[in-house]
Amino acid sequence: MLYAADKAYNMGEKIYMQTCVSCHGKDGKAQTDMKLIVKPRDLSLSILTQEQSYKIIKKGAHYWGASADIMPAFEHSYSDEELKSVAYYISKRFNPNVKERIKKLYAQSAPIPEQKRAKMLKRGKKIYKRNCSWCHGTTAQGDGEATHNPELSIFPYNLQKTLLDEKQMFLYAKYGGHYWGTYKNDMPNWSPKYDDFTLKSVIFYVEKTFRQGK
Repeated sequence: MLYAADKAYNMGEKIYMQTCVSCHGKDGKAQTDMKLIVKPRDLSLSILTQEQSYKIIKKGAHYWGASADIMPAFEHSYSDEELKSVAYYISKRFNPNVKERIKKLYAQSAPIPEQKRAKMLKRGKKIYKRNCSWCHGTTAQGDGEATHNPELSIFPYNLQKTLLDEKQMFLYAKYGGHYWGTYKNDMPNWSPKYDDFTLKSVIFYVEKTFRQGK
């Protein structure tokens, strides 16, 4: 946790109301009439931790793998202390239990049997190439064939840069982007089609193949 003080909360609230409210709304639910290609996230449903939110507020979403740059970098507009206070305000005001939510949902997923661990890389590669590469690309940089069709208007993430850890990526794939606050449902929930072992294998493949050292 970056901050946990009333002073930081009040500072963050002031900056949020000055800068962030026009896109994300007073309640963080992004119910805006602004004509944007990619609408802002519902912050009350976000999978991001306070620390991750701070990094995105500072550097912008594009820096961390977003294809669209609708969420700009604010590192040149506010001090580091101010940016941290905004992340604290957002976390405490809209999404205070995100870490517990992640922990609980992941605990409910099926564990990987020891005898199947050796099969994860092969299984993950097969499913990634079959389903995920269409949007995220063969090297997970968010440049798949689907992005070349302007009629689809999709903006998949560069998974080499994403801030999400393995547990978060698994839950994002399992429940889908809309569940975690995206306006559109370009990232579907894959749980009706694949079991937890398969989805965890895909994330394992992405981690081992594209994110070593990240």
